[in-house]
Amino acid sequence: MNEHIIDFPQTHYQPISLKKHQKLSEHLTVQNSPVLFGCRTGICGTCLVVVEGDIPPPSEEEKEILEIFAPGNEQARLACQIDLTNDIEIKSYAG
Repeated sequence: MNEHIIDFPQTHYQPISLKKHQKLSEHLTVQNSPVLFGCRTGICGTCLVVVEGDIPPPSEEEKEILEIFAPGNEQARLACQIDLTNDIEIKSYAG
């Protein structure tokens, strides 16, 4: 399957479908998702979210930022850094 569903439970946003490996930061907007983006390079932490679903683990660089903004939360990710490989659910991070 080449398309994957990104769902935003507990929001009014409808699920969207993207192709495998598409960058969320290039396709999610304030009109279609609750995810906000700042730098889009993985250093500002603006797009910090909780992800449910099977995706590749964070890079070492992303891990360093997650340790600052979401210490100890294994589901926390930076949406701009996610490699979309499966259907996922994205929820707002509530530190």
